[in-house]
Amino acid sequence: MQNTKRLAAVDLGSNSFRLEIGRIEHGQFYRTEYLKETVRQGNGLDENRNLTPLAMQRGWDCLARFGERLAGFSDAEVRAVATQTLREARNRDEFLATGMEKLGFPIDVISGREEARLIYQGVAQALPRTQERRLVIDIGGRSTEIILGQGREPLQMESYRVGSIAWSMRYFADNQFSKRSFQMAEIAAKAVLDEALSLYSPDQWDVAYGSAGTVNAVVDVLVAAGWPAGSVTRDGLDWLQDKLLAAQNTDRLRLAGMRDDRKPIIGGGLSVLRALFELLGIERLEQATGGLRHGLLQDMLGAGQQHTDLRDHSVERLAAKFGADPVHGKRVGHVANALYLQLNRDAVDERISRKLTWAAQLHEIGSHISHSDYHKHGAYILDNTDAMGFALTELHKLSLLVLGHRGKLRKLEADFEDRMFIQQLLVLRLAVALCHARCDPEVADIRLHLDPKNVRQFILTVHSDWARLFPQSAYLLNEECVAWQKTPWSLRVLED
Repeated sequence: MQNTKRLAAVDLGSNSFRLEIGRIEHGQFYRTEYLKETVRQGNGLDENRNLTPLAMQRGWDCLARFGERLAGFSDAEVRAVATQTLREARNRDEFLATGMEKLGFPIDVISGREEARLIYQGVAQALPRTQERRLVIDIGGRSTEIILGQGREPLQMESYRVGSIAWSMRYFADNQFSKRSFQMAEIAAKAVLDEALSLYSPDQWDVAYGSAGTVNAVVDVLVAAGWPAGSVTRDGLDWLQDKLLAAQNTDRLRLAGMRDDRKPIIGGGLSVLRALFELLGIERLEQATGGLRHGLLQDMLGAGQQHTDLRDHSVERLAAKFGADPVHGKRVGHVANALYLQLNRDAVDERISRKLTWAAQLHEIGSHISHSDYHKHGAYILDNTDAMGFALTELHKLSLLVLGHRGKLRKLEADFEDRMFIQQLLVLRLAVALCHARCDPEVADIRLHLDPKNVRQFILTVHSDWARLFPQSAYLLNEECVAWQKTPWSLRVLED
């Protein structure tokens, strides 16, 4: 990162897609360009939770424009994430495949808690470095993130499936405003957010902050009407609701400071905000200038992290939580990386190496549940956990490695055309087999390479006396050869 002079963050939100570009000077980020498009994918999910063709096209068109602006940027300079709508969308892989092609960079779908962490990080970086206890709220299109933190450290993070688009579609679908619709919308929001009361009670924070979306829209209208800038109060929310009720519908709504693209979703957003004020005892909500994309940029800068990579810390915590043996995990990781290095001496990818290390550390976490089929339990844990720093797609790849580190290979719903994944899977399985005795194996005379005459065949070479000296290891390697015969790839063990 020291040589990087510019950074860009892309936020694929349920309401808007945003691109922020800036330069780095003396370790600080300075914005040079900001693009925002109201894509409103959040109202493009059909009854089966699939993005409609029109919603996907709107997103692709926007990403193509962002991609043109990002031409010439390297992978290290750009981070793109997607939030609740793509967390929900059953056909998200279809959207992402074309979306990444249009943008020119990977797009990570992040979990709700990871989104909350990044939001807090983005808000905190724009606030003074004090130790005040902060409540941060971000009402998005289909989810609301609530975070409790102190200074720059998030302490409690949750994401709730309630947002301005979702609630507007459900309770203001005809674009009509009535006391009844507001009452129903607030009651429903409180039902979803009810558990937040015990997690974020008023005695746990000093100042409440609101980030992005709905909060900014409300502040803009209040300021235009003469209310104090930079905050929202209960009186202000009551005044705004009265204005909406007086207008009766979005077509008749005329409020200075309110953009046309915000009118169709202001009813839902206001309802959720009012529910939060009442539920959490908020009297005053300060407007925060930072948000998700700023948190992304802070992550890329590496500011304020105790670890070189936050994901390292998350893996350590998961391994400890589920009682995985750290010594054995390190042993398996060391052997797996040594074999990976033999396959890729001229083009070692440090990212692949790091993921191998994580998979090795986590491959036994399922044993905490049951020793029988522990690899299946471990994969389930990774597919259903929130790990700070990880995208959902990253966790799924790790779950596939954990699931596939032993047993039959055909059970994997994996892409066997993905050469890098196959290499990771192979060396992890070989490392687990070679470390079966839970001690450092004798691997000095073992060599792994691809057959130059068959790029889908791996060859493991051992010395002539190896099988006699290590009969159990030899047996396990033979079983491994049999397992790979049922895939498009193969493995042969030869004596030298």
